Amino acid sequence: MTTKEFKREDGRKLDETREIKAEVGIIPNADGSAMFAFGDTIAIAAVYGPRQMYPQHQKNPEKSVLRCNYSMLSFSVNDRIRPGPNRRSMEISKITEWALEPVLMIEQFPNMVIDVYIAILQANASTRCAGINAAAMALAHAGIPMKDLVSSVSIGKLDKHLVVDLNKKEEDYEEGEGATDMPFAFFSNEDKITLMQLDGNISTKQYKEAIELAKKACKKIYEVQKEALKKTIGEGD
Repeated sequence: MTTKEFKREDGRKLDETREIKAEVGIIPNADGSAMFAFGDTIAIAAVYGPRQMYPQHQKNPEKSVLRCNYSMLSFSVNDRIRPGPNRRSMEISKITEWALEPVLMIEQFPNMVIDVYIAILQANASTRCAGINAAAMALAHAGIPMKDLVSSVSIGKLDKHLVVDLNKKEEDYEEGEGATDMPFAFFSNEDKITLMQLDGNISTKQYKEAIELAKKACKKIYEVQKEALKKTIGEGD
């Protein structure tokens, strides 16, 4: 089957994301907040800080500490999940910190902490990518000095074809070499990678192709993020 003949179940092209929605300033009592959605996958993020670090022994005299907390709400999937932290949420929380910290000028806030809370309201795959996108917008909305925004997207492999922004059915796809899921995150303007993971099997050639697909998709995501932030500035928030 050729690339032109291959059709995704929801009708999207191989390099097409689901409908993207983004909004800033959704949580009034947070220092910064945002919502980002890939289709049915909806993430919200709230930022508090920079503020005093407690407990004090965790202070860093050279820079602020970035703490991310990722969680999927119990009603975010059809089968209710047990609330509270688990191994997966702890892993994604740390990965999110690694994806975001390179763009933050946190050396300006020694001995402080910046807390980012990410909640998945609805989950239809690509939740870590949606959460990273929401968190980047919320940090910008909070006025944290940043070198750039971060934009994130997943790339997968279906029937040996690379596809952008996996949904749940595609994420669970198993045929031939099995499911392949690759979350990426980039400095939006410089194409620098801040997150690159691989779950599955892929050739070196296709991995290079996946990076280029992710770059292209993240440029589109960045424009949506930027427009949402501009709209908030225009409204005088």
